[in-house]
Amino acid sequence: MHHHEPAQAKGVPLEYSTEEGRLTILGFWVFLGAELALFSTLFATYLTLHASTAGGPTSRELFEVMPFAIETLLLLVSSFTSGLAVHEMRAGRVKGLIVLLVITLLLGAGFVGMELNEFITYVSRGATLSRSAFLSSFFLLVGTHGAHVTLGIFWMITVVIQLVQRGLTPRTTRKAFIVSIYWHFLDVVWVFIFTAVYLTGKVT
Repeated sequence: MHHHEPAQAKGVPLEYSTEEGRLTILGFWVFLGAELALFSTLFATYLTLHASTAGGPTSRELFEVMPFAIETLLLLVSSFTSGLAVHEMRAGRVKGLIVLLVITLLLGAGFVGMELNEFITYVSRGATLSRSAFLSSFFLLVGTHGAHVTLGIFWMITVVIQLVQRGLTPRTTRKAFIVSIYWHFLDVVWVFIFTAVYLTGKVT
């Protein structure tokens, strides 16, 4: 039986209004499970190899809390703005959705810029990928997260372009919703990285 009345009337968000939408969102949660397994492995590797500095720079010598605190703040605020973006989308306000997604991706770009700057600083101090097991695992974990954030930024740009062109449809709302969940996921992973890598790195 097919219902042709608008999904909003039944209180169903537009992104869930089609079977394709529901299945795609479900599929995305499965994908996030695989991402979680990837980051868990990288975390375990890092925590195991943290002390294996091979006479090279240690985390205490290398890490400065201030840049990380700013990076964390940028991502936390961007997670908040991506949440507000979904709120605007649910209210049917495409302009508010677009503006908040653009703010989110700009904050993300600031985060990536700071991270790259940090990596360049480390390398200039002789802390390279091949210097020690600690540094290899550090660059792998933090670099993988940074690459995911970069991917998220480009993904968000394509979603914004589609929203500008087509407005709110079952397809564009689904894409905006999924990219927002992805962004929250990367933010949560970063909080773990900030705690496990930087905060403990200063005291151990």
